[in-house]
Amino acid sequence: MRYNKLISVYADILHLRFTDTFALLPAHAINAISPVNVFARLFRVMGYTAGRLVLPLFLPVKNKENITGKIWLYVVSKNNYESLQFVQSYLPEAVFVAGQNKEIGMYNTQVNRLSTRRKILYYFKFWPLLRGLYQLKGKRALRFFDLIFVATGYYELSVRYLKKYRPQAIIFANDHNTDARALLLAAKVAGIPTIYIQHASVSTSFPPLTFDLSLLEGQDSLDKYRACGPITGEVQLIGMPKADLFLKKKNQQTVINNIGVCANIIDELDAIAQLLTCLTQEFPGKVISFRPHPGDTRDFKFIFKINAAIIFSDARREPAFAFLIKQDALIAADSSIHLEAVMLNVFSIYFRLEKSHFISDYYGYVQHGLVEKAADLDQLISILKKHEQQKPNVSERARYYNAVMGTEYEGRSHELALRSIRSFLHKTSPK
Repeated sequence: MRYNKLISVYADILHLRFTDTFALLPAHAINAISPVNVFARLFRVMGYTAGRLVLPLFLPVKNKENITGKIWLYVVSKNNYESLQFVQSYLPEAVFVAGQNKEIGMYNTQVNRLSTRRKILYYFKFWPLLRGLYQLKGKRALRFFDLIFVATGYYELSVRYLKKYRPQAIIFANDHNTDARALLLAAKVAGIPTIYIQHASVSTSFPPLTFDLSLLEGQDSLDKYRACGPITGEVQLIGMPKADLFLKKKNQQTVINNIGVCANIIDELDAIAQLLTCLTQEFPGKVISFRPHPGDTRDFKFIFKINAAIIFSDARREPAFAFLIKQDALIAADSSIHLEAVMLNVFSIYFRLEKSHFISDYYGYVQHGLVEKAADLDQLISILKKHEQQKPNVSERARYYNAVMGTEYEGRSHELALRSIRSFLHKTSPK
């Protein structure tokens, strides 16, 4: 069949969207990605199509840098950018690249863009793709037809750009977003070397690891990727380069005076409000800070009605580690910020902020002893009061997740990463 190979490619590109994990996301989180209402999904498809026609006329892509033959640092978010920032500092031939419509937060103007206008040329493939993916994945393909439509054309466009610009190599910080996977698969066809540096903790729901070189943070990541499927390419454990500068600023406080609350897009507003209200009442003398995920666009002005003294951290402007060095304790649900907090010796507590059927302890932080778990608000307050005057040292708990914690390379992960990248580029460069 003509489209068999293409269907297989797009099943790979959309891997995460067809998993049970994605299906278990809370209703409000799913709705933000793919509306529950079928007419809202149709409207989204029409709006997206119109955007491919009209938006480029008003926002044409005019990159400041020449990206031909360079090392591409491909990013899809602000967190991605910060994970790869160190590479550009040491390899001047590296340039940041992102899709035209990707939101990179405070770094939006610092990335080169790949126009998505020509995606519309490939939309004729949507119907055969939808039919093929329905046969392969069942009803979930119909439920998420809008995500299939939005993905259509990314692969073909990626092949086109790689033939045009011929990058020396592509370094990714994301292995599961639609456009990143499309570029990865296109790079394999085009013979472009690929490198992966993870930007956050990973899940067993992720696609199998297929980069030519994967630089993972620690044993936890490797164990999870082994569970995802066969690993191809070289793998090295190098820690977390983006944390290097901040590991020198570990929390040395023996008491808890500053409490940070971090929310993810799956967390419920009512639960967040209830938690902040409780904290301000139980700990009136403490500094309470709140930080939503940088990709969360919901209105959080309500927190100031709870207590005007609550400090709001704008994740789109303030890096995560800059926020964490101000905290003594952290409260969050399923977020990799737990790991970043513990590495900085911030006492971290896992507390669910939603009541869906989403997987509890998604990253396994409680299971592996990285953080303590509070089942309800009473237990949460009890844990905080227990450690209020004697904050425990917790950074050693991160060793399973960060391979260099407690070794001579703690705070020097970027050195290991750069050594591996340079060696890999030397081996793969044309002789």
